[in-house]
Amino acid sequence: QVQLVESGGGLAQAGGSLRLSCVVSGLTFSNYRMAWFRQAPGKEREIVAAISRTGVLTYYADSVKVRFTIFRDNAKNTVLLQMNSLKPEDTAVYYCAADRTYIEQPRASSQSDYDYWGQGTQVTVSS
Repeated sequence: QVQLVESGGGLAQAGGSLRLSCVVSGLTFSNYRMAWFRQAPGKEREIVAAISRTGVLTYYADSVKVRFTIFRDNAKNTVLLQMNSLKPEDTAVYYCAADRTYIEQPRASSQSDYDYWGQGTQVTVSS
């Protein structure tokens, strides 16, 4: 049974930091590129950051570039999202997702390409 379990969400003040963690089990982690998505109330789910199978290549949405960092530890089946300089507009439920791929590219073509999803963790940033 494949499981993606996110943790690390919570309440932060604007300008603060949070680190999200996603622990994956039930699959060969190194065969999957990983991504973090978020969905704010009343908005569509959007990609935040993505990382290739080996971790060499990354992708960031323009809204989080420089502030967020995605990285992975294939030995621990974990993908993390370090979020710095948080803004109120970062408030959302954050999801990690896994896409099986044979290529070394960080981001899948669409959300529907991702095979597995976590249950989400709430991030709330106060002004």
